[in-house]
Amino acid sequence: MSIPLIDLKLQYQQIRQEVQTAISGALDSMQLFLGPNVQRLEEDFANFCGVQHAIGVANGTEALSLSLRALEIGRGDEVITVSWTFIATLEAIVHVGATPVVVDIDPRTYCLDPAALARAITPRTRAVIPVHVFGHPADMDAIREVCGPRRIHIVEDACQAHGARYRKQRVGSLGDAAAFSFYMSKNLAGYGDGGMVTTNDSDVARRLRMLRDHGQEQRGVFSMVGYNSRLDELQAAILNVKMRRLAKWHEARRHLADYYNEKLSGLDLVTPHEAPGCEHVYHLYAIRSPRRDAIAAKLQEAGIGFAMHYKAPPHLQPALGNYNLAQLDLPVTLRCADEILQLPMYPELTTEQVDQVCEVVRSALG
Repeated sequence: MSIPLIDLKLQYQQIRQEVQTAISGALDSMQLFLGPNVQRLEEDFANFCGVQHAIGVANGTEALSLSLRALEIGRGDEVITVSWTFIATLEAIVHVGATPVVVDIDPRTYCLDPAALARAITPRTRAVIPVHVFGHPADMDAIREVCGPRRIHIVEDACQAHGARYRKQRVGSLGDAAAFSFYMSKNLAGYGDGGMVTTNDSDVARRLRMLRDHGQEQRGVFSMVGYNSRLDELQAAILNVKMRRLAKWHEARRHLADYYNEKLSGLDLVTPHEAPGCEHVYHLYAIRSPRRDAIAAKLQEAGIGFAMHYKAPPHLQPALGNYNLAQLDLPVTLRCADEILQLPMYPELTTEQVDQVCEVVRSALG
């Protein structure tokens, strides 16, 4: 029996009628941009994250770039982040005219290493983007300890971590702003693209609302040059249906991760780490092994889905060649690029399917 890396069809079948009703309601109203569905989602998501403001935008990449714009980050500024992420994190920095500075990651959580951050700061550093990668929060206390005295802005890249907790606070509430993605494979996902920015800063929120809608502060009055980056009502209607199930889905992911950990114990590989005081939401379940390619070959032979995210990290991509990032010494990032493999993970996955996956992994390792 084949097992996909993620099964979007199975989840849709379970909520199909509610989703279709929500879409029909949005179409019947024909208020398709910044209407009641977006407003409801913004209110609910702000409450969910424990912040004052949530601003719906077109996608996660623009959630990052508009956050930097709203914080007035631009040409001449440096923004520190990691290369153990999707290229969008660095694209957002480039889009606002700033210079990306890349540091290494923690070998257990795969999130930004605060000690490396401290070493990378220069007089031009204006912001840092910690990535809550795979659903695990970055070490925000240590990052804030570095950034606070220097007045360096923190923009959380929470695109993979909806609902994850750090010291009992949800990600999205731990910096000056935070970016979320509602891309179709995320823990909270639409059926297309969508994004959200959260913040407790009312001025930042006001600028974000203008920036996403061509710079309009009120209809027909354009106070700044903005963008067309509005979350549409159809995606918001779908996301409102899914928001009600997010806590249950996270509980299922965490149960499956525990089951994976148990079944894979004793093998020559590293299972996901959950740091003290953190709550991982397992957007991806990632194992690490020097024999990754052998495991992947066996999984493929058995019809089991897998992925090797960031096998070629962004700092090595030709698109960023002008920034001289390829010469950086990032040993942990490069080791992860050679050894990390994602196994199937979605709330509807069964323990019987996990047994099958783990049996194949075990056979690959002899």
